[in-house]
Amino acid sequence: MELGIVWLVRVAWIAAILPMLIASIPNSKLTSFHQLVLGFARRGKILQPSSSSQKWTLPQKHFAHFYVLGVAWTTLLLAATWMYAFKMTPLTSDEFHLSKVWRAVFLLVLMEIQVLRRLMESFYVFKYSPSARMNILGYLTGLFFYTAAPLSLCVNIAPEVVTFAGNSRTSATEFDLLSSLSPLVKLGWCQLIGAAVFLWGWLHQRRCHAILGSLRESPSQVKEYIIPHGDWFEIVSSPHYLAEIVLYAGLLIASGGTDVTIWLLFGFVVGNLTLAAGETHRWYLRKFENYPANRNAIFPFAY
Repeated sequence: MELGIVWLVRVAWIAAILPMLIASIPNSKLTSFHQLVLGFARRGKILQPSSSSQKWTLPQKHFAHFYVLGVAWTTLLLAATWMYAFKMTPLTSDEFHLSKVWRAVFLLVLMEIQVLRRLMESFYVFKYSPSARMNILGYLTGLFFYTAAPLSLCVNIAPEVVTFAGNSRTSATEFDLLSSLSPLVKLGWCQLIGAAVFLWGWLHQRRCHAILGSLRESPSQVKEYIIPHGDWFEIVSSPHYLAEIVLYAGLLIASGGTDVTIWLLFGFVVGNLTLAAGETHRWYLRKFENYPANRNAIFPFAY
């Protein structure tokens, strides 16, 4: 069962990454496919109202659905995995397996921090234009991502956690919070460095989202587009995407970098956000004649 679910998740990531890889090949014969993939990635200001595919779109405010799902699913996985780790610790002397289980708990804690903030931002920071839309396939991709991403962080131990949850008779009064926290502070350097990288990206994404939200503080600004300034906006057009790549790089480092599933998760994040950032950058260049020439799309001094 363990190998079955691991490979199922990996195949799902590969299937999601392949279209982006094919679309990135510089071949004139693939131009139509490239435009098709970009069409699915477009949303908000870069999905023009005049598009013939408007009937296959949804309001962009439905982004909140991703984070509701992400919080609910990550919380469930975190609670089950943490309880399993807490109960298993005194029962086994297999330090390698124990460290793998507690590492999964740690990764899910970081993921929980991310999805909780994104949920709060979707309600209190972002003020989407009434005309802002997103492709329905992009919507389904978002639902897939926030289902598969948290699962990928613990997929190697998911079968045993499910078995434990089905047989467990543990009550809330048996759960010692202090004892359950102590193994997390004993994790290795990879986890500490990964957490630092994660928090660096997390803080910058929070700042960049606050800057974007501030551009539409009044009702009269809802339909206006303004060049954002501040933080990483001074060097790239989509710093919130760059920050997301950084924080998922932190998760990858904290995982130890040996899990193929988490590498595939990271590959999807990089590919998806790079495509979206390229489209956003080109939109800014068309929209504003005075757009800062020193800004790249997403990677400073590179792209």
